Amino acid sequence: MSTGMRRPHELDYAAMARLYPPPPEYFETTFWEDPDTIARKQLVRLQDRAQRAWRVPFFRRRWEAAGFHPDDLRTLHDLGRVPAYTVDDIRASIAEHPPLGDYQGVHPDDARNEPMRLYVSGGTTGRSRPTLYTAWDREVGAITMARALYAEGVRPGDVVINAWAYSTHNGAHAFDEALYRWLNCVVITTGTGNVTSTRKQVELAHEYQAAAILTTGDYMLKMAETAVEMGLDPKADFNIRALPGGHIGDSERVEEVWGVTPANHYGFHEVQNVAIECPRRPGELHIFEDCFVVQVVDVETGEPVPDGTQGALVITEIYKTGSPQFRYNIMDLSFLHPPGQCECGSWLRRMGPFAGRGDNMVKLRGVNIWPEAVGEVLGQVPGATEDYFCRAVRNGERDEMVVMVASGAPPEQFGEVARRVEGHLKETMGVRMTVEVVRPGALDELTGMGTAAKLVRFKDERP
Repeated sequence: MSTGMRRPHELDYAAMARLYPPPPEYFETTFWEDPDTIARKQLVRLQDRAQRAWRVPFFRRRWEAAGFHPDDLRTLHDLGRVPAYTVDDIRASIAEHPPLGDYQGVHPDDARNEPMRLYVSGGTTGRSRPTLYTAWDREVGAITMARALYAEGVRPGDVVINAWAYSTHNGAHAFDEALYRWLNCVVITTGTGNVTSTRKQVELAHEYQAAAILTTGDYMLKMAETAVEMGLDPKADFNIRALPGGHIGDSERVEEVWGVTPANHYGFHEVQNVAIECPRRPGELHIFEDCFVVQVVDVETGEPVPDGTQGALVITEIYKTGSPQFRYNIMDLSFLHPPGQCECGSWLRRMGPFAGRGDNMVKLRGVNIWPEAVGEVLGQVPGATEDYFCRAVRNGERDEMVVMVASGAPPEQFGEVARRVEGHLKETMGVRMTVEVVRPGALDELTGMGTAAKLVRFKDERP
C-alpha cells in the first residue's frame, strides 16, 4: 500500500543544479554573471521568498506591525523596509512557542511529505536555536558548501578528514554532505579530539594521505605537535594541500608548520555557507548572491552603514523552501566592499572576513571592545601567545574586561609580560584592561582546546 511519502531521491536534482550550480560548473557560469543578471535573479527569488515568509506567524506578525507587505517588495532597495530581527527575537519566539518557536516555515509533521533534519545551534552565546531543514534546503546548502570546499582546493576523489564536531549543530554534517554528495570525496568522519584521539587522526591522515583536514587552525597546530611527537614531518610526510576552515586561529603559524595556506569562508547555523575567499584577493570574500542578499548595519542602532564600515551582518537567504531567514541580524561583525568587478573578474559582491560577535561586545568607558580584537593584539606582544580567554565582569558600577593570556616565559617574568600586554592593549584600543598571565595549556579547559572544534574565547560573567 502506498504511504504517500516523498523520499529524497524524488527531489528534482536537475532543476536544483540549474538554479544553484554545484562546482565546478558554478565557477564556469554563475560566478562570472554580470551585475544586471545578478540583480534580476536576486529580486525574483527575494519576492518569492517574501511571499513564503509571509505565511510564517513570526514574520507576518513583525511585518504587519511595521506596515510591510510582500507586495511592497518591488526593488532590491525595498528590502531595507523589512524589519530585521536578532537571536533575541528567536529566543523569545521559542519561549512563547516551545520547543520550536513560531519562526519555522515547516513542522515535523511535514516530514511525511519531505524528509527533514532538525539542527540545534551550539548555544555558545546563549540559548540554543533549533532550525528545521527540508531535504531541498539541505541539498542546496550542501552545494554552497561544496563550492567553498572546491574553491579552497578540495577535488573529486580526494580523501578528506572531517574533524569538526558531529553534534546537534549542522556544521560537520554540512561539510560531510557537501563532500560526499557533491564533490565525490572519500570522507573520514573522525570528529573532534574527544571522539577520535589526535594521535589516531594523525595516523589516518598519514596512512590515507588525506588531501584536506577540516578543522580549526588551533587544532591543526595540535595535530602538528602530535605528528612531530610521532616522528613525522607535517610538511614532508603528509599530502595536505587544502585547509578549509583552518582560518580560525593563528593562520600564519599554521601555514609555517604545514606549508599550506588556510582558506577562509563564512557561514552560520541557519543558512550554511554564505561566502568564499577570493582566489586573487585573500581576505575578501565573494558572496553567493544567487542564494543570499547581505547587508551591514550599525550594531547598536540597526541602521545601514556605508560600504567599508564594520557593522553587524544582516542576512536574507533566497534559496530555502522551509524555515526562512529574512533580514536576520546575525550579529557577526564584518563589512561590505563597494560594488564593482574584482581583480579575479567576478562581479559578485564582496565582504570582509568575520571579525567577531556584536553581542560579545563590552563597552568599557565608552569604547566598544570585542574579544576577537583583543586576540589579534596579543600576537604583537613579546612573551605573549595567541592563546587567550576574555572575561567580562562587573566591578562596582562599570564593566571590565579581564584578559587571560598564556605565555611561555618563565613564571617569574609573568608580571612583566602582563604589564606589556596591558600597555599594548591600552595603546591599541584606548582603554585599560586587566591582564592575567598563565602557563601554556592552563586555558585549555576554558577554551576547549584539543576537544572542541569551535574554541570558546569569551565568557560574560556580568550579572
